[in-house]
Amino acid sequence: MGIDRDAAAIREARRLARTLSLANARFVVADAETVEYGQWRPRMVVAHLCMSDAIIERAGRALAPGGSLAFVCFHTDQWKETGKVSRFAYGEEGMSALLGANGFVPERLWVEREAAEFSTVDDGLSLVREIRGRWEADGRWENFLAFLEAGGRTLTRSHLIVKARRR
Repeated sequence: MGIDRDAAAIREARRLARTLSLANARFVVADAETVEYGQWRPRMVVAHLCMSDAIIERAGRALAPGGSLAFVCFHTDQWKETGKVSRFAYGEEGMSALLGANGFVPERLWVEREAAEFSTVDDGLSLVREIRGRWEADGRWENFLAFLEAGGRTLTRSHLIVKARRR
């Protein structure tokens, strides 16, 4: 089951499924944070870089005991140089507690971090060129500029990777 708000992404997923002869794959245009998954009776819920408390709660209600939840989400260290944690970012302890509260037992939970190092302010600005607009809108941009002006020369990408099973 694939869910995405973007109809073009769903069309592409359907096309790829046909190309790969995946007869049991289903795709729906919907908001993963508001739609209930139980209507599709999934055996597994998978998410990539889109995770929230609401998605975990819905997966907990939809999955039968033994069902799996697997995802990659932002870790709290993601872009730590901006001094602002995304609402979609989780730390290990917080995620473990959230999973447990929704009937899941984590089987694997680990963090992958990569800190890009650069020599000049211009190099740092070029690394974030594509996301500058979002950072300006949510208040990260000024923090990142201050970090650079203070001599900071890193940019951290950090993801929390989780596989959990429904109790």
